[in-house]
Amino acid sequence: MGEHMDTATEAFIAHRNLLFTVAYELLGSAADAEDVLQETWLRWVGVDLDGVREPRAYLVRITTRQALTRLRAVGRRRESYVGTWLPEPLLTAPDVAEDVELAESVSMAMLLVLETLTPTERAVFVLREVFELDYDEIAGAVDKTPAAVRQIAHRARAHVAARRPRGVASRAETRDALAAFQRAIETGDLRGLLDLLAPDVVLLGDGGGVVQAVLRPIQGADKVSRLLAAGLPKLDGVVSVEAVQVNGGPALLIRRDGRIDDVVAVRIDDGLVSGLYVVRNPRKLSRVERATTLSR
Repeated sequence: MGEHMDTATEAFIAHRNLLFTVAYELLGSAADAEDVLQETWLRWVGVDLDGVREPRAYLVRITTRQALTRLRAVGRRRESYVGTWLPEPLLTAPDVAEDVELAESVSMAMLLVLETLTPTERAVFVLREVFELDYDEIAGAVDKTPAAVRQIAHRARAHVAARRPRGVASRAETRDALAAFQRAIETGDLRGLLDLLAPDVVLLGDGGGVVQAVLRPIQGADKVSRLLAAGLPKLDGVVSVEAVQVNGGPALLIRRDGRIDDVVAVRIDDGLVSGLYVVRNPRKLSRVERATTLSR
């Protein structure tokens, strides 16, 4: 029994970051992903390991099944969520941004695109396109035939391709956008920032009904600029702004009187800010003080 537990623990620890990343990409919530990992562990220690040829694939299968069960349950909760639901932001290390495919797959923009898929489509897309599992492995995880998985993958790929972010911003574009935001927040001078807003920029806010936030998407440079012009000067107290990497992309961590008040993830396309994702719900701000390790 002791040897079995040691082997099970060793395999689980070796793949834990991968399993968390799979669960997070399926759920958009670190808290839910951690719960899925607990459930995965409880099932994993009950498995006869002598019959497991590939621990990684077996653990991914358990994790996917548990995440799908939870995704179907939380989907119903999100329908009654107050205002816009945004993924839980994760402070990430620079190495995530260097893996372009991983960074895109965990970005706020992509996670919101994945929300428009059915649970099974989302699992198939993530396992195939991000983690590069073969169709047979995915079939075992989602209880479909390999032929059905191929069809689902094709449908999901086309759906995502029509909605996915347009490209990766250069370091210079990212630096300029974050610097303009920092200047606007710290000085109240919005001129440099407004020049960087794309004509079709969209701002989404998530207060979860706990704190004040915009309840509906604000779209268009004029409307977003008016909102920023009205809101930024009203930041009271001692405000500090830190440029960070959140979900593999550029973001600002805004503290008020030393406490994290907002996380603003910034999407940049063609050198202009095309998306602002403002998370204020305090229940979603626990994973931005310390970097989360993601892997695939």
